[in-house]
Amino acid sequence: MRLDKFLVDCGIGSRSQVKTFLKKKQVQVNGKLETSPKRQIDEVKDEIAYAGQFLQHETFVYYLLYKPKGVVSATEDDQHRTVLDLLDETARHKQVFPLGRLDIDTTGFLLLTNNGPLAHAMLSPKKHVSKVYQAKVAGLMTTEDVTAFVQGIELKDFVCQPATLRILESDQTEQTCQVEIEIAEGKFHQVKRMVASRGKKVLELKRLSVGPLTLPDDLEEGQYRRLTERELADLSGFQVDL
Repeated sequence: MRLDKFLVDCGIGSRSQVKTFLKKKQVQVNGKLETSPKRQIDEVKDEIAYAGQFLQHETFVYYLLYKPKGVVSATEDDQHRTVLDLLDETARHKQVFPLGRLDIDTTGFLLLTNNGPLAHAMLSPKKHVSKVYQAKVAGLMTTEDVTAFVQGIELKDFVCQPATLRILESDQTEQTCQVEIEIAEGKFHQVKRMVASRGKKVLELKRLSVGPLTLPDDLEEGQYRRLTERELADLSGFQVDL
């Protein structure tokens, strides 16, 4: 592997930035200064250091994004900003993609990675991976709605798997309510359609969690961060290489 590619993969900068670091003699290969971006290295055996810190090559990367409104869950789009536009150069270089989609007006938890097997495992309908949403609804959800969700909402083209509806608070004056909905599948507009089938309308929708991962309290809308070691450990239950 070329040295400049290794450095970009490790997330220290873009290719042009990496070349600058090399020219400034900030990179060492096996204890010796290296200035050539074309230098061939063994990413497993060779010791690469930048600014005195040893680097470890990453095959897979994982980003947790608090998706904002107005951004589409895609890698490219002709009309709107995509979630990739919110991430760093490493994410684009590593060709990450979102695991599942959130509507353009839906906010909240979104995981992006270049780990295809993990994506397949988490998105497979057979896995029944839990997804929790918080919604503001026009209309007041009732105990009858709670029962209907548990029994499985019947839509025009399919019957939803049993889901959980929790009524958090109701505003009798405004005739709105805040609810939490947990589903084990993720079909197109599913949460909005489930609520609509009960004669109400979702006004705002936010995803709180997917599987073992939860949207952090300290992450603002539009912000992202890499997964922590603990979060990666939580994903190990999907039995794929991380």
